[in-house]
Amino acid sequence: MNNKSQCPLNYTMNLIGTKWKPLLLFHLLEGAVRSGILQKKIPEISNKMFTQTIRELEKDGLVSRKVFPVVPPKVEYKLSERGRSLETILRSLDKWGLEDSVLINE
Repeated sequence: MNNKSQCPLNYTMNLIGTKWKPLLLFHLLEGAVRSGILQKKIPEISNKMFTQTIRELEKDGLVSRKVFPVVPPKVEYKLSERGRSLETILRSLDKWGLEDSVLINE
């Protein structure tokens, strides 16, 4: 299937549809974050999965990475313009989750 005939939702889900990608993107809405702090915001993610996921987001142009020439190495991630364009979607998912969890727990 070429890109012109691909379902737009399928295209989007291929970019952000894993368990961890939306969470990392959501936490980056706050601004640039050092890698260790970003990983701590999602305690359930393993180091291996964090590295794999953040690299995929960077490869897809949703996240940019800045390495500072210091010892020990400091790496900071932030949303690219393309990644920032997902803000409405991510905030809507967060809002839905909050509202639904309240309904379920009543």
